[in-house]
Amino acid sequence: MPAADIRHDWTRQQVLDLFAMPFSDLMFTAQQVHRTHFDPNRVQVSTLCSIKTGACPEDCAYCPQSARYDTGLEREKLMKVEKVLEEARAAKAGGATRFCMGAAWRSPKKKDMPYVTQMVREVKALGMETCMTLGMLNDDQAKELADAGLDYYNHNLDTSPEYYGEIITTRTYQDRLQTLGRVRAAGMKVCAGGIVGMGEGDKDRAGLLMQLANLPEHPESVPINMLVKVAGTPLEQEKDLDPFEFIRCIAVARIMMPKSHVRLSAGREQMSDEMQSMAFLAGANSIFYGEKLLTTANPEANKDMQLFSRLGIQPEEYQQYADESAVEAELNAQITEQQNDAFFYDAAK
Repeated sequence: MPAADIRHDWTRQQVLDLFAMPFSDLMFTAQQVHRTHFDPNRVQVSTLCSIKTGACPEDCAYCPQSARYDTGLEREKLMKVEKVLEEARAAKAGGATRFCMGAAWRSPKKKDMPYVTQMVREVKALGMETCMTLGMLNDDQAKELADAGLDYYNHNLDTSPEYYGEIITTRTYQDRLQTLGRVRAAGMKVCAGGIVGMGEGDKDRAGLLMQLANLPEHPESVPINMLVKVAGTPLEQEKDLDPFEFIRCIAVARIMMPKSHVRLSAGREQMSDEMQSMAFLAGANSIFYGEKLLTTANPEANKDMQLFSRLGIQPEEYQQYADESAVEAELNAQITEQQNDAFFYDAAK
């Protein structure tokens, strides 16, 4: 399979064939694809902030924020804008280039929209990319967020259509796909992935990735989460996922969505440095950085940077341009620099 192929016509059997490859062959193929489209030693760094915690009416079986489960999580109201900005400034100082804001809602209410759009505008003013996950959106809400300048909207599919009913019953798979369509139509980038380790099989992991890769456009960001088992949720006793099965999922996602950032997301607290390193080798090139992901633990920021240093990885830089002329000027400067390098040598060497 050519490493540069961009496809939207995957069949279930083709995806299962990828999962069934010998591990070393799968990793080699994923590395070829990764190096075709990305610097293999750069990782995009995001920070996630819970702007409204708990009391969600949905029944997602993995989620401690559901009002249906007793997980000991304290309910919190929507965070004030200035507090969100404090978190964003700290994230930027710590090396994050994208600030993601999540609210435990089925969908945002009309009264909430002025606050979340203000958050978007002011975080962008700090020079960061912005992402939000607020539940389902209607057309008007998607347009409001896009008009405020939101870069990414996160809405995960969670699992395959066939296994979905085992995980959530309060919204349909089609509801999720419709929200992704509205995000795209409004002009925002899509962040969509899923969770593995919820009792699903290979067919379901293949089904999830097939749904994502067969969208009209691949999501720009694909978070692959490993289940975090939280006491009080229906999945708290789920057996541990074989680490190699998780790495296979990362590698197959990289092969199927070559130009997407594949994010090593929830579950990193349970991963050894060696497992995370193998995930990067399989094609993961984005992480959530900080001490927690919404309500679950995450490796401490300095530990991530220590691992990056050991692996020779650098955080991916975020460049902002005011307009297309600025982009053109930057490209021309790079071309001129390359031409000069070809004609002159460094006398200091």
